[in-house]
Amino acid sequence: MTDAHAPVTASARIGRVVTLLWLPVVLLIAVFWLTAGSTNIYFPPATSVVSTIVDGFADGELGAALGYSMTNFALGLFIAGIVGIAGGLFLGERPAIRGAFEPMLNFVRALPFVALVPIFIIALGISAAPKTALIALGCLWPVLLNTTDGVRAISPAILETSRSYRVGSALRLRRVTLMGALPQIFAGLRVALSVGIVMVVVSEMYGSTEGIGYYILFSAQRFAIAETWAGTFVLAAVGYLLNVVFVWIEHLTLGWYERRAPRVRGARTARSAQKVLA
Repeated sequence: MTDAHAPVTASARIGRVVTLLWLPVVLLIAVFWLTAGSTNIYFPPATSVVSTIVDGFADGELGAALGYSMTNFALGLFIAGIVGIAGGLFLGERPAIRGAFEPMLNFVRALPFVALVPIFIIALGISAAPKTALIALGCLWPVLLNTTDGVRAISPAILETSRSYRVGSALRLRRVTLMGALPQIFAGLRVALSVGIVMVVVSEMYGSTEGIGYYILFSAQRFAIAETWAGTFVLAAVGYLLNVVFVWIEHLTLGWYERRAPRVRGARTARSAQKVLA
């Protein structure tokens, strides 16, 4: 059995879990220890915050706020992913058009989209649509720019080879261009994930009556400090879990790029060498 097909051992799985969880666990222990018996109004005991989280999900208030926010986030990220990948593939394969749009792309790259939140709310209202649009707009540019850079980084020799073999445009786009840019696309999506979480909170703090951002802001305005920390911790936990899931999906999708392909090549080289020596 070659290394490419070797099963993952139990110790390797445990090592991955420890790598993912050791820092959050240490931070939680530190928070519980530092806030134990706290009488500071701004830093309540962690046990009180946990109790507030449990009560918030039990009565449905915190769960409804989180569900509203994650729905907008998922829809905005999906729109940004589709438009960003399609636009990046288009610009990456057309240097002339990319050169014409490059000044605008560089301008947008440096634009703080958080500053657009009040404008969107004033122009489009406080419904879910402007929040989804803001999340999509904020997540779009990391995906678009990384996809464009990924296409540009593909070796010209690979593209010339596909043309020499008369590979059709659709097949070349799917199997050569898209696959070659996929590592950069995942890098852009990972950045967009973090940007989207920020846009969710900020967009719901302006003229909103729903969502986890509104829950945190409204709790702070009422000086309900435990509820404020509860919303913050829940949002941080969700963001961390989303990142873990995304890394897992990236690992499965890019196995050929990260580890499996080199091992397969190494195994084939070893077999070829054995045949020659025999």
